[in-house]
Amino acid sequence: MTSPKKLPKTDPFLEREIQKYQHPIPSREYILLHLETEGKPLPFQAIAQRLELHDSEVLEALRRRLRAMERDGQLIRNRRNGYGPAKKMDLVRGRVIAHPQGYGFLVSDEGGTDVYLSEKQMRSLMHGDRALVNILGIDYKERREGALVEILERNVNEVVGRFNYRKTPPISLVKPDNPRLCHTILVHNPQHLKAKDGQIVVVKITEYPTIDNPPIGEIIEIIGDQRAPGMKMDIAIRTYELPHQWSVETTQELKHLPKTVSKKMLNTRQDLRLFPFVTIDGEDAQDFDDAVYCESRGKGWLLKVAIADVAHYVKPNTALDQDAQKRGTSVYFPNQVLPMLPEALSNHLCSLKPHVDRLALICELAIDFYGRTRRTNFYPAIIQSAARLTYDQVAQLLTGDPTTFPYPHLIPHLENLYQLYQLLLKRRRKRGAIEFETIETKILFDQHQKIAKIQPVIRNDAHRLIEEMMLAANVATAEWLNAHSIPTLYRTHQGPKSEKLSELQQFLNRLGLKLGGKDQPQPLHYAKLSEKIQTRPDVRMIQTRLLRSLQLATYQPDAQKGHFGLAYPTYTHFTSPIRRYPDLLVHRAIYHCLQNQPVEQFFYTQHDMEKLGEHCSMTERRADEATRDVLSWLKCEYMQNKIGQTFKGVIVGVTSFGLFVELEDVFIEGLVHVTSLHNDYYHFDPIGQQLQGENTGILYQLSDLVQVKVMRVNPEERKIDLELQTLNALPIQGSQRKKSRRR
Repeated sequence: MTSPKKLPKTDPFLEREIQKYQHPIPSREYILLHLETEGKPLPFQAIAQRLELHDSEVLEALRRRLRAMERDGQLIRNRRNGYGPAKKMDLVRGRVIAHPQGYGFLVSDEGGTDVYLSEKQMRSLMHGDRALVNILGIDYKERREGALVEILERNVNEVVGRFNYRKTPPISLVKPDNPRLCHTILVHNPQHLKAKDGQIVVVKITEYPTIDNPPIGEIIEIIGDQRAPGMKMDIAIRTYELPHQWSVETTQELKHLPKTVSKKMLNTRQDLRLFPFVTIDGEDAQDFDDAVYCESRGKGWLLKVAIADVAHYVKPNTALDQDAQKRGTSVYFPNQVLPMLPEALSNHLCSLKPHVDRLALICELAIDFYGRTRRTNFYPAIIQSAARLTYDQVAQLLTGDPTTFPYPHLIPHLENLYQLYQLLLKRRRKRGAIEFETIETKILFDQHQKIAKIQPVIRNDAHRLIEEMMLAANVATAEWLNAHSIPTLYRTHQGPKSEKLSELQQFLNRLGLKLGGKDQPQPLHYAKLSEKIQTRPDVRMIQTRLLRSLQLATYQPDAQKGHFGLAYPTYTHFTSPIRRYPDLLVHRAIYHCLQNQPVEQFFYTQHDMEKLGEHCSMTERRADEATRDVLSWLKCEYMQNKIGQTFKGVIVGVTSFGLFVELEDVFIEGLVHVTSLHNDYYHFDPIGQQLQGENTGILYQLSDLVQVKVMRVNPEERKIDLELQTLNALPIQGSQRKKSRRR
């Protein structure tokens, strides 16, 4: 039995509460500590007595705080009105991720395995809701299964979908465009804006679903015909509730921002304008977060990473900050950007443009001959970027003729960066960071905003050079902040879950391969296997399975969880505060430490960071889903005039219902449905990711080269139906076929 925690005589976070509130009361941390020490739920009056609170205003503030802690899932109030910590009651709080087929999962705030929610439990829930669930047990798939206890926060306020009017019986419905929103919405004001059948509309939810009733809403906007130019972007913005308008208060605050950097700033900052910092980005980049400079120091190096000083302009709790927090991240659609910060900041005042003064937060690293960071130093500065370079320019310099490079005076500095990059790359491989070379694509549009061409983006040494410099700065920042024990957000990435690991090991065994580490593989084991398979024809298939076995990276205030993929014990995001809110929070934590202020007086608590980490992880997923959705729509639109054409392709996914094939040269996926595979019954092997004919023994698996015909394209459902023409594989014969059947 563990001994109870010893209570401090006074609230250690009192100073922070005094700064935040006119009538300060005990902090959330202090209240939780009291309740955990008590060992049983306490009613309101008992909590007030324990905290020695008697004044009526203070008691009302305590009542509101307890309700807020209850809403956030920190406390549970039982039927006797007693408050207790949720974790003491074996309840799990987190965010709901809905599946298009009706069931869902609760991603716990505390980490660990997700909790499965059946279709029945999901009737009252919608995608993105925050909820509190009770663990019922383990289902037949060995997953934790939960039952809904309480909905803490609704995520969906407005829904975009297709309006449908049925005459018999007369009823108006809206089917959501987002496939994760499985509820059809009943509309009670269909005539309000005179919506027509088939139009895309925006519905405001007025009544949320219950276990017995569907959600009810009212039409607040008619977007129009889904096929209109640029319409898909507007639909995605509303479907995923992406904030896309600046508040009136933000617009007012922008008017008071300076247009240039004042020379007075030199009084409080280091002047680094004579250092030849450079930015290296893509050709179409507008917001320049980072600039780098490197010089040799004996047998080692001094690396200066200058990051746009967004924290100087965007202060906590301002309108600018609140809008940035809501957005969480910039959203990069194929031909449009929804920035996290207004363009006056993101593309101008904060952007590290060449030959103009800019404020920056410097991360200075002293790196030794072995690539180890020996000293980390942070300080505010003024810099002037010497040049805006592109990846292609730098790559051409590093691998080709330097005489064509437009900035010859910068060549020695770039060579310093390249030598340091090679050193850091060796260290990266030594520690076992996982490297998967995936094909990224770039879409080129015509004058009508239609896809003209899809081309692959070739990663070169310039991409990898900047990546290594940013990694070095990020990991050094994480270690520095962890040493200061200040609440902040870390970029965490966990190793494979046991279920995924077991499936991966069975799959590899069939190929005669082995992943080291047994039940607890390390990044180095993944890296070694990835290196071993590079010459195999099925390398892409194996890399896909390795990648899918890993969990998603998230933002959490726990430094100890580390980053599995990068093989770092602790890691954070520091280098992109223009486009990522977690980076801005990290900058604020650094400034608080640089000012030598007590950690207890930091504006953010550990609980604040837990909520912000969950929010920023959600906004990242939301942005990914929105951009993926738009991309799928545009690709379907591009393929509509190619129905009947034949393409070569490769099988990139195998399911029980068919084969996903990526078409050669256009990098677009379509589905060969299992019902279109003629002359046999086909059975799915989930471990081997294969479809095999019962009688012919023909085997379809990842990485097989095929020839397919485009049969149907449905942009509304983001579906491209293909039909198989030829396959490069032959039927499995003899004993090999019988063995496969037995399996």
